[in-house]
Amino acid sequence: MIALIISTHGNFSEELVKSSEMIFGTQKNIGAVTFKPGESTDDLVEKYNNLINELDCKDGVLFMVDLLGGSPFNAASVLALKNDNMEIISGVNLPMLLEVFGSRDFSSLSELVSIAQSAGKDSIKQLIKQTNLNSYKYDL
Repeated sequence: MIALIISTHGNFSEELVKSSEMIFGTQKNIGAVTFKPGESTDDLVEKYNNLINELDCKDGVLFMVDLLGGSPFNAASVLALKNDNMEIISGVNLPMLLEVFGSRDFSSLSELVSIAQSAGKDSIKQLIKQTNLNSYKYDL
């Protein structure tokens, strides 16, 4: 099973994992990494390496981070650029994480990246108010 490392600024990663497990159930081979004020990219690389040593990474590692170009992304890049079995996706959100949970038992690392990307994009919707009818519809 592909290892998941969820990493964000602040405690968002930990809370995102807790929320997703509340909906989908407890997950195996997953870890959350927080980036706190005063820490550096080197600190994050060390946290990632410690977690990688704890997880089963033989099927690969998917880093799911909050921001493209942010410190969690940059630190993951240091590792992913040196390892063919590591990938990074930014913009992690709850629908993305749930879709990854449901797909990682039967997906390759590259397939899982594509699934995560599609799920993240597809989950962005708008509520369209129809004032003359006092109703609404979803922007699908």
